[in-house]
Amino acid sequence: MESKIKVAFAGLGNRGKDAYLPAFMGLKDPVVEIAAVADIDPEKVKDVAEKYNLSAERCFSSAEELLAQPKLADAICITTMDRQHYGHVIAAIKKGYDVLLEKPISPFAQECREIQQLAKEHGTKVVVCHVLRYTVFYKKLKELVDKGTIGDVVTIMAIENVGYYHQAHSFVRGNWANSDTTSPMILQKCCHDMDLYLWIANKSCKRVSSFGGIYFFDEAHKPEGAAQRCMGGCKAKENCPFDAEKIYLDHYKIGVKNGNTGWPNEVLALHPTVESITKAIQEGPYGKCVFSCDNNVVDHQVVNLEMTDGSTMSFTMTGFTEHNTRYAKIMGTKGEIVADLNTKQIVVNLFGQQPTVYDMTEEMKNASGHAGGDTGLVKEFVEYLCTGELSGGLTSLDVSMESHYAALAAEKSRLQGGAPVDLAEVQ
Repeated sequence: MESKIKVAFAGLGNRGKDAYLPAFMGLKDPVVEIAAVADIDPEKVKDVAEKYNLSAERCFSSAEELLAQPKLADAICITTMDRQHYGHVIAAIKKGYDVLLEKPISPFAQECREIQQLAKEHGTKVVVCHVLRYTVFYKKLKELVDKGTIGDVVTIMAIENVGYYHQAHSFVRGNWANSDTTSPMILQKCCHDMDLYLWIANKSCKRVSSFGGIYFFDEAHKPEGAAQRCMGGCKAKENCPFDAEKIYLDHYKIGVKNGNTGWPNEVLALHPTVESITKAIQEGPYGKCVFSCDNNVVDHQVVNLEMTDGSTMSFTMTGFTEHNTRYAKIMGTKGEIVADLNTKQIVVNLFGQQPTVYDMTEEMKNASGHAGGDTGLVKEFVEYLCTGELSGGLTSLDVSMESHYAALAAEKSRLQGGAPVDLAEVQ
């Protein structure tokens, strides 16, 4: 392989265009060259082409059109929608590309297995974007557990705080609101967590049970006086924290009026301004009332996981939190570890001893995109391309499969009223 790595990009949404593409282009050794880009939105293709001086013949109107061409790069970054992954990855493998694939692999276990088998047959490097493994925060947590700091891990209690605004943005109004066209939320959002904690604890899951559903985001909870859209006469907006103006325009952290032109505003408008975001709220899906959308994915879910060694994990996903972050307590035979991504602290409490605090603020001060995980993932993927060596923490297809089986088993259990489901039933 040449010292300059050539990468094609299929899908220029938030993950492809705003997360992984800049991470690839920020590498200095080796340098990455954009070989081709594809998206169904011509404005996004034009924007990327102008920013990175890409010729017209390397710009395509769909992933299918790009993949119909002769092989154009060493690798391809696939960040299309969930149910498109199968067809795009299969075509990419057959074309000879190595692949960086946004999670989930597929919403269907059989398609996951077919991709895994084809990749083995072709000797293709496929890495799934479980970005949390690549953060300094969780690498430190993994290091502490691996050293036996708290002895044998017996119990894990973990929560993904989705954040009320993220729930409303992505899973009520947005692209992942309806599992009939995308994925169940426990897979789409939380295969990250299934992967992360199984990896940290060095555990393998045997069976799961799960409960959850839509508690709040439906017509039954629509306030009196609420309109179909947030702008233009809604009489309930004053007391509604999910009001689109409050989230996208005025929010102290993510509102465009306060200088945020990144996520989530870059999803609403290619170049976020007060004017472009206002227009998007007035006309697009992100200005719809959260109680009048076509969403069917859960807004809360709990999962109990039994490991093959008899240890257990309880996991909660909820959209009813102020912050979008993660928290975990890992309990072992010698002590416990509390890992709070929001405070950036890892606290070790050995039984009968004073706590030891690892404050990761300094290490994370320049981290962006999933606490630095986006950049870390891309760096390790490129190293894998160059060396051919699969590091222990790299989320290859084989590694990623268990997280998908656990999430799919959890969804099956939820739909069956919480009845336990063995992973063997979905494998």
